[in-house]
Amino acid sequence: MQLQHKSALVTGAASGFGRAIAQRFVREGASVLIADLDGDGAESAAAALRAQGAQAVALRCDVSSSEDYAAAVARAVSEFEGLDIVVNNAGTTHANKPALQVTEAEFDRVMRVNLKSLYWSAQHAIPVLRERGGVMINVASTTGVRPGPGLSWYSASKAAMINITRGLALEFAREGIRVNAINPMIGETALLEQFMGMPDTVENRQRFLARIPLGRFTRPDDVAGAATFLASDDAAFLTGSCIDVDGGRNL
Repeated sequence: MQLQHKSALVTGAASGFGRAIAQRFVREGASVLIADLDGDGAESAAAALRAQGAQAVALRCDVSSSEDYAAAVARAVSEFEGLDIVVNNAGTTHANKPALQVTEAEFDRVMRVNLKSLYWSAQHAIPVLRERGGVMINVASTTGVRPGPGLSWYSASKAAMINITRGLALEFAREGIRVNAINPMIGETALLEQFMGMPDTVENRQRFLARIPLGRFTRPDDVAGAATFLASDDAAFLTGSCIDVDGGRNL
């Protein structure tokens, strides 16, 4: 098992990419704290893992809140007697639409959830990761490298996330902390229609699939596989890396 005796905090893990990451981590031997704004969903995900014999706990968490993020880190440390891996997966978007139609409230929400969460992660998780030479993984987006039409402000938040990943990687490398990012393409998650900016129909999906050389959307297991690799000792010499999990979209 790649993550035997490791403990992890995964945000936004009640569903989608985060849930798949949590599931893969426990299969590889890790203990996992599932943190999500949807507290009931988080508990349901954790209960399903416990039913399989895994060590998993849940906590309602608004990642844009210092108090909530600090509580998630403290709970993980308490439950697992330490923390080795933090996955900043929780994220949101504005609907796919012209940049000038995005409201200030929508802009602020995207920046709070996608960016301020990384600030709180650094403030609260890195001091704990120092103790074990831990790993931080940030789930960014291919649009952070190659902006998508109608997603200008969301794309900007993900570009900043990639830059923050590299900056933190440089700053904390000497302390044994590795910081990497994953850049998924549009995925089959609850946010799919918002990213497309149109109803989720076969015809509309084809408009987006035509841009992806491998011919399908990013699946939760694709992201989970990349996260597991980055969290493992197989990636011991990788830091500041941003892996495109996009079927060739960014080529």
